[in-house]
Amino acid sequence: MRKGRITIPTDENFVEGTKRIADLWGADAVRDCDGTHLPKNALEIADKVYNTYFVVRGDNAWADNHTDELQSVLLMTGYCLATEETLVIDLLKGYSHDQLGVNEENPKKYWQVFDRTTGEEITTWEYIGGGQVRVEKAKPYHEYTVNFFAKNLWDSTQMYNYITNNWNIEKHKVMDTRFPATFEHIKENMRKWCDENKNVNVVRYTTFLYHFFLVFNEINKEKHVDWFGYPMTASPRAFDDFEKEYGYTLKAEDIVAQGTYQNNFVNPTKKFRDYMEFTEKYVTKTVRELVDIVHAEGKEAMMFLGDSWIGTEPYGEYFKDLNLDAIVGSVGGGVTVRMLSDMPNVKYREGRFLPYFFPDTFFDGNEENAIAELNRNWITARRAMMRNPLDRIGFGGYLELASKFPRFIERASELCDEFRYIYDTVKTQTPKNFAKVAILNAWGKKRSWMGHMVAHELWYQQVYSYQGVYEALSGMPVDVQFINFDDVKDGKLSEFDVVINVGDANTAWSGGDNWTDEKVLTEVRKFVHNGGGFIGVGEPTAYSANGKFFQLSDVLGVEQERGFTLSEDKYNITANGKHFILDGVQTPVDYGEDKKNIYALDGANIMDISLSDRFVRKVNVGEVKMATNAYGKGRSFYITGLPYSANNAKLLYRAILWTAGKEDMDKKSYCENPLTEAHFYGDRYAVINNTDKEQTTIFYDINGKAQTLMLNAYEIKWL
Repeated sequence: MRKGRITIPTDENFVEGTKRIADLWGADAVRDCDGTHLPKNALEIADKVYNTYFVVRGDNAWADNHTDELQSVLLMTGYCLATEETLVIDLLKGYSHDQLGVNEENPKKYWQVFDRTTGEEITTWEYIGGGQVRVEKAKPYHEYTVNFFAKNLWDSTQMYNYITNNWNIEKHKVMDTRFPATFEHIKENMRKWCDENKNVNVVRYTTFLYHFFLVFNEINKEKHVDWFGYPMTASPRAFDDFEKEYGYTLKAEDIVAQGTYQNNFVNPTKKFRDYMEFTEKYVTKTVRELVDIVHAEGKEAMMFLGDSWIGTEPYGEYFKDLNLDAIVGSVGGGVTVRMLSDMPNVKYREGRFLPYFFPDTFFDGNEENAIAELNRNWITARRAMMRNPLDRIGFGGYLELASKFPRFIERASELCDEFRYIYDTVKTQTPKNFAKVAILNAWGKKRSWMGHMVAHELWYQQVYSYQGVYEALSGMPVDVQFINFDDVKDGKLSEFDVVINVGDANTAWSGGDNWTDEKVLTEVRKFVHNGGGFIGVGEPTAYSANGKFFQLSDVLGVEQERGFTLSEDKYNITANGKHFILDGVQTPVDYGEDKKNIYALDGANIMDISLSDRFVRKVNVGEVKMATNAYGKGRSFYITGLPYSANNAKLLYRAILWTAGKEDMDKKSYCENPLTEAHFYGDRYAVINNTDKEQTTIFYDINGKAQTLMLNAYEIKWL
């Protein structure tokens, strides 16, 4: 057994048990978690001691004496129907009164009221106190909303943990560092804490200044959850500072955006991009002062990519200036592994694996389920680590709960050893890539590996058919980069073999009105026409303009029927199921939520089509599921959806090779069985079984030489 690169939770009531498990797992770091305290002799247990540190929450003594310096959050009320010319709107109706209170600072300056039936802002209103706005001269049977600032009375993460674990402790208020007195107090607290915690050598910031958008409803259930949302950074003081720096007035609606809050799926406006940059610069400057204090005390600074991470943007241009030593985040699968392991400008990157050691999983009779969750999490994450492993892995929660499950402890020990072997092998090599792929969306590099996420990597019915593309890519032997439409106009496409555009129409992920930009269209067409590859999933390049919906339907060979071109007869309805892309791929293919009414243009090659049995016609029937198209010297591939599965990952890989014109790379460092995968590291191969059952596969080495291999459940065979 090797030692190191493993972090485990501990607390002052489980010291001997921690030592035993640290020895079994080869752990070299211990950490506390929300609701626990480190033992005083923690450095006797491990080389690294992480202590959770809350910058802006938990100092209620200060908060109670500086109630005007609490954080704010920008909210919109629900839609309120006027039946008379006077309408009274309860601002916090539908929101948690435990978490939020109205910020009454200068409503007329900062708030806005909209007639949402006409879209007009109105001025015939006043704040009458008691959390209510009265609208005069309202138009009966129009709907109205108010954009307003609320005070953040209870930290969102503590509120979640409090409710989940039935805590009965002090509720943490949240302070705002934009107030000079509060920030000076916070820095003094940081210095004092460092001096008092000599046994801690890694400060685990959980996290910094502003929480992602998480507010609760009237019965304390989650109401808004946006892991990328900025409404909790907004405040009257922030708006004033923004105007001084950028020279124009920011309005509440610039962030509220008709209740979408400019979330990750909305094409970012110029004003919102300005506000993000403004927030990033402020967070960087402020946090750097705290990090410098930590470094002056000889400690490392680690950021948890969660909770109050907003404004740090690890793939943004200011992140490097934080001068952090490490980053740690929760691992949901391969996508979140790559989101962490690809991050620049830190010394090491750590992933917190599932299950979390909380009572909702670790209770009597649930050991097999806990082991199954551990295995699922590990197998999906391991695919990505075969390409770019994390530097460390760990767990969170209450170790004493997990210690009561001996088979779980044994299985986790095996995974710790396997992780160290993967790290030592892959980090000393350069994994072979067979193509260079660009994911094109409105966010580009700033949201690398973050596409189609709402609440971290949780499952959503509307996104899994798209997120499967990223999950498949995370463990694939291809070089993946994320680009935006400015990159396209700047000529960056020439660096890639294949461009992938994924998502629903009018979202930031497919691109929305960016596809009306003449320069974008011509650059992509030129790229493909000159030999590049293009892959579209769902509603790629979709935006209604100039008589088209898929603006690059000519490249894709498909278009979506929306009722406007039914009078145009369509005769290309015959599928040809034999294709390089489908070689060895099991059919029928799982398209997830799918897209309806896709039809093929003349000349496109249909690989799969769904035909109705209601009518027998030879024109205007069928819904295309997969198609390929030749475009000049280049090629395109279209598919309606691609949820993650081993079979779909194989399909996507073959589509990348085909569109890139690299069929000759087929069957090189390759497995025929899609439940197994191969990776080449220059002097050795790793052939992996991604299932809990024995698998047999034909494996081809880099020269195409074949051999049959048998792999045990979860096995990696190193050749």
